[in-house]
Amino acid sequence: MPERGENHWMRILPPILICALLWGSAFPCIKLVYLEWEKMGVKAGLTDLWWFAGVRFTLAGAALLLISKQPIKDLRASPLHLVALFALTQTTGQYLFFYLGLSLASGSLGSLMVATGSFWWMLLAPIILRTPWPSRGQWLALLVGAIGVSLATSAPTDGRDFSALGLFCLLASTLMGALGVIIFSKLRPTIGPRAATGCSLFAGGLILLTVGAPAFGHAAELLSPKILALTAWLAFVSASAFTLWNHLSTLHPVNLLASYRFIIPICGVAESLLLIPGEKGTWGLLFGGALVIASLLAAQKMTPPAANKSELLNKLPTTKR
Repeated sequence: MPERGENHWMRILPPILICALLWGSAFPCIKLVYLEWEKMGVKAGLTDLWWFAGVRFTLAGAALLLISKQPIKDLRASPLHLVALFALTQTTGQYLFFYLGLSLASGSLGSLMVATGSFWWMLLAPIILRTPWPSRGQWLALLVGAIGVSLATSAPTDGRDFSALGLFCLLASTLMGALGVIIFSKLRPTIGPRAATGCSLFAGGLILLTVGAPAFGHAAELLSPKILALTAWLAFVSASAFTLWNHLSTLHPVNLLASYRFIIPICGVAESLLLIPGEKGTWGLLFGGALVIASLLAAQKMTPPAANKSELLNKLPTTKR
């Protein structure tokens, strides 16, 4: 694998930017679905939100499994209880909270909260994987990040009152995602990331469809032509962005890729402000968001290469697939 010095930014930045733009577009697209339901006079309840998420992830998971190499063989070689836990955290748990949180908060705030997943990792990895605890400087970065989140939520970008429940759900969503990464670290020796994510999305999507089962009765009302198009795009985003990111991980050092993840919330915030009617960049969002991103970058720079999340995963034993 090429060394860090050989990865000129002109070669690595464009595909990473494509990933960030794809993932970032999910936030405004979901909010646009919610707005379309309001225009149609559809009063979507929780089960409707989760059913809609289930449709998206079931489609995305099926697509990923179709392009995976030997997913059935990998699945049979893996502990099924860990595969189930991965699906329950990475997809079901994460998006049960996320879709509810995004219905209560702005798309810009939802995009920014993606960055908190790295902070959860810093807190959870020492407990579960016995990695070193954050240094004094990293604890300070966490504090600055928390201040940034507080500022970002102080002035909602869509003009609505601040929702504590919305913020809690978004934070819980990133917590579930971080737990999913930890569980995947235990699955990595027996299953590839594409097949694992495909299984997680497909199984988790089916669970979300089950949780949202009452919505089947008025599915035609929920899926107008415009919402069908947005759903297809969201499924494409889930499958294509991961596939491209997985390909990049075979070309570049994964710790280098991890350092570029801050681009994702930036793209999500920018796309939300551009595409969602009524959202605007308040001083709290912009200044607080800058603090969150700066604290994330500072914490990553203070992390020794061997303690980096992605490097840690790569040091685990692997088997031929």
